[in-house]
Amino acid sequence: MNLRSQLDSLLAQTDLIVTDQQASQLVALVELLAKWNKAYNLTSVRDPSQMLVKHILDSIVVSPYLQGNSFIDVGTGPGLPGLPLAILNPDKQFILLDSLGKRMRFIRQAILSLGLKNVEIVQSRVEEYQPEVGFDCVLSRAFASLEDMLSWCSHLPNESGHFLALKGQYPESEVVNLDSKFEFIESVTLQVPQLDGERCLVKVKRVS
Repeated sequence: MNLRSQLDSLLAQTDLIVTDQQASQLVALVELLAKWNKAYNLTSVRDPSQMLVKHILDSIVVSPYLQGNSFIDVGTGPGLPGLPLAILNPDKQFILLDSLGKRMRFIRQAILSLGLKNVEIVQSRVEEYQPEVGFDCVLSRAFASLEDMLSWCSHLPNESGHFLALKGQYPESEVVNLDSKFEFIESVTLQVPQLDGERCLVKVKRVS
């Protein structure tokens, strides 16, 4: 089965609305990632059809939970979940932040190849990045513990902004031990077709 047919079959198992152009962009992103991965070692997932499940679907299932217009993806790695989410949400603005130059080079190439107009990249350590304006939402996937994420990124959301952490199993002890400066809002179980293992999205905000 080619990648496009496989993607269509995976999407059919979700409630996501994806246009023909967006599906083509998602497949092109996987092809780019597979090509660059040989030289740059961007991800331990080698097989493009596995990338569709473990990177693309795993990222875009978050799309229905995006609230606001401005997003920062911290520790984005090779642009996950930021690039797939930017493809699905052309009306929202995304900043992808990572400290590693080779990842930034890949993301820059992907933005050009896919014609994305709503993505900017920042090469920096997250605690050193000082944006002029805060974000509606701070996103992270496989980035750090909740405690570290919140402590390093506490300066990034705007007054009504929040944090969304894409996790495996629900991190009960991390939620229970949240710093009093933060408030747990909810955890949503995510369904990722053909993915082994659990996925959840944890939403937290700063206490004003």
